Order: sequence, then structure tokens, then C-alpha cells
Amino acid sequence: MKLEVIATCMDDALTAEANGADRLELITAITEGGLTPGIGLVERVVQAVRIPVFVMVRPHSRSFVYAEHDIDTMASEIKAIVRAGAAGLVLGALTPAGKIDEQALGRLLPLTGGLQVTFHRAFDELADQHEGLQTLMKYPQITRILTSAGPRPAMESVKEMAELVAAAKKSHLTILAGSGLTTEGIAAFIARTGVGEVHFGSAVRYNKSNLAPIQPSALRRLADDLRQIR
Repeated sequence: MKLEVIATCMDDALTAEANGADRLELITAITEGGLTPGIGLVERVVQAVRIPVFVMVRPHSRSFVYAEHDIDTMASEIKAIVRAGAAGLVLGALTPAGKIDEQALGRLLPLTGGLQVTFHRAFDELADQHEGLQTLMKYPQITRILTSAGPRPAMESVKEMAELVAAAKKSHLTILAGSGLTTEGIAAFIARTGVGEVHFGSAVRYNKSNLAPIQPSALRRLADDLRQIR
């Protein structure tokens, strides 16, 4: 069982690594669902930790439908993140009709330098997630999908999550369950859905607040609990 933890600053990154995180998702603007962090932070975190650092590539929080100049911005950010030595990228783009924007992927994926790519929670705004899953199966660079299995919190979408996990087993894709996960009941959620990776943000922070620091004891308890499932 892999545990990915959101980091928004150097303190988050160091605390997450020290208390059992297997991978970081490095972002800024956590209250907006995550935007691309500054390249200085990316460089410093990559140098400071040993666990993989996956970096968000999202130019704004208005929507996941991007204009050409937004794609240009994302392309520049991807190039800089690759140069900084990150282990992976987190991105996504949709068409106005609520489908995967394959034209955007065609522009961006060749710039990733062979790094793994997570398709982020734009997936949860798709008109048809199983159609979207089939689309993403065509792209070997995309290795996982971060999803709550729809518009509801992940803990309320057990049936839908299990269906996505089962469908993804026929491919190279991994379902990374996130958004709305809680430390309480996570073992039952994993057992019922079959997910192999989980993504935590506010649930391992003081007072479960997005803007609070990571609480070391909460993260360590979670990591230890998940280790029993591995």
C-alpha cells in the first residue's frame, strides 16, 4: 500500500518523509485544489528528500478546460520541473464537453522526459469516467489516476471506486484514491475497494485544516496502519 501526502512547503515535505509518506504531491494553493508550485520550491524539495516528488502542473483554478496560452504555460512549467529533477508530474485537461483533452495531452506528454504522470482530479469532472479510463489507457506515460471516483468524497464512493480499480487492472494504470479520505475507516475502505495507493491532505494536518502544518503523530499512525495492509 503506497501513501502519497500533499506537501505545500519545505516543512511539509520533510515532515511527510520523516513520518512514513512514500511519495509527495508538491503543490501550492491547497485551498484551490492545488496549483503549480514555484520552481525554487520544487528544486529545494527535490534536493532535500529521498522519496519521489510528483509536482502539480495546473496554471489556474478556474476550470480544467485550458486555452492555448494555458497549455503554453503548462509546457514551460513541465520543462522546468523536469530540469529540477522531480520524479513525476500531476496534470489533467478536459474539453468543454467533459472529455479528456487529448489534444492537450499530445502537446504536454512529449515534454515530460519519460517521467511518470498522474492524471489528477479533473478525472472527477468527466461526463463518463469509464470512457475516460479507456482514453487514458492509450498513454503509457500516464501511470496513475488521482480520483475520488466521482463528485462525492472518496469515502462515500466505495462502489464506484471498486469498479474503477477493477477496470484499471486490465491496464498499466493505477487508481490513486484521494479527496475526502479519513484516517478512521481507511482499512475498511481499502478492503472494499481494492485500491493500492491512497492520497492524503487535510486529514493528516492539525485540526484537519488544509492551511495547518502536517501533524507528525497523525501521519505516523496512518503510515503504521497502512504498513499492516502492505
